[in-house]
Amino acid sequence: MPDFISHNISTINFILINIALGLSIYLTLATGLLSLANAGFMAIGAYTAAIIATKTDLPLGIGLALAILLGTLVALPFGLVVLRLRDVYLAIATLGFGEIVRILALNGDKLVRGITGDEELVIFAGAEGITLPYTSPEMILGLPDTTWPILIYDLALVYILATLYRSRYGRIQAAIRLDESAAATLGIDVVRYKLLAFVLGAAIAAGAGALSTPIVRVIDPRNYVFSRAVDILAFAVLGGMTHWVGPIVGATMLTSLPEVLRFLQERRDVVNGLIIMLAIIYLPRGLVDPRFWGGWWRRRPRLRPQKVEGPAEVEARPKAYE
Repeated sequence: MPDFISHNISTINFILINIALGLSIYLTLATGLLSLANAGFMAIGAYTAAIIATKTDLPLGIGLALAILLGTLVALPFGLVVLRLRDVYLAIATLGFGEIVRILALNGDKLVRGITGDEELVIFAGAEGITLPYTSPEMILGLPDTTWPILIYDLALVYILATLYRSRYGRIQAAIRLDESAAATLGIDVVRYKLLAFVLGAAIAAGAGALSTPIVRVIDPRNYVFSRAVDILAFAVLGGMTHWVGPIVGATMLTSLPEVLRFLQERRDVVNGLIIMLAIIYLPRGLVDPRFWGGWWRRRPRLRPQKVEGPAEVEARPKAYE
């Protein structure tokens, strides 16, 4: 096992990052919100942590806290505006937000120089991006010290979301997703809970972006394009949007499949797409569908053990008379 981890540590790191991103979009999808803003909030978190790491001597924990705080502060007013929209209109608006963040990162230095008047000031580094200095990772219990923060972050998210799933908040989420109007007639403050889900998802995505900086080491706008937002959505769609385990399975599968199918060389993208297409066709509710697996478990053939009769049962058996 240690050899397997050491040989695949890069893939494991990206799986952990994508699990956090999948869980971030699960919160909004579980409430019925089709938001594609998570790539933008991931960029906010990554740039915040990268700027702090390169411009100051503060540890990664401070960068993580500031990234989550900034993501929350941006999500609150933005959510109040865009959550009036629904379905594809909400998706387009949130997708536009991600593009705005990417363009600001690309041209942010020009804006800052225009405000400060300092023509040599470099913060975002434009298309080249921010390059973090490389330091040889230290091994802690068989894992690099860059892996432990995102692993602990994922475990904390799983605990929180599993608790919320079984709580009153989880039932309110399901009620809003299934019928928003009916939920409102029952006295549920739909706007408040939708905003809460949106802000929590943004904070989680910003934290994932901050923790990805020591793993990626080069933070540039190309990491947060439209395809990144679609990938995050695919984690939840493939795994399943009705249970918190779904994004974990979807992120793990979509991240590891290209490496598993590496032996197919140029044909691996075709096989990868075929596997995903078949999974969506035959499991439209995701790979983690409680209804499907619960029904399969009930329908499975069961072998009933033969009952061994004791002496008392043999004596009590009716005798056959000729």
